[in-house]
Amino acid sequence: MHQNGRKKLNMKSSHRVAMLRNQMIHFIRYGVLTSTKPRVKEVQRLIEKIVTIARVGNEFNARRRVHAMLPYDKEAVISLFKDIAPKYVQRPGGYTRVRNIGQRVSDTAPIARLEWV
Repeated sequence: MHQNGRKKLNMKSSHRVAMLRNQMIHFIRYGVLTSTKPRVKEVQRLIEKIVTIARVGNEFNARRRVHAMLPYDKEAVISLFKDIAPKYVQRPGGYTRVRNIGQRVSDTAPIARLEWV
């Protein structure tokens, strides 16, 4: 049970949850997300979970669980169930990959890109 926490990303929990939800919605809509590496890795963790939930198909409980994670964008939930999840039904996990881009010029923060496999 130890050492299984996640990054706090230097934010209060409500701000962190809202930011991660917005980035998940952006990733579902556009198929790519470019941000700092710790943020991308947190979004990747959550995206992997909701795609695993959505793989079972358009069932009530699966839709309810995904909607609980993405409560304010029904179009993203519909896109996840119609377009994204059916592609990964036979895949046992690892739906996304993180590519390192380099460092940001202003503060040398590591930048990464999240994309579908």
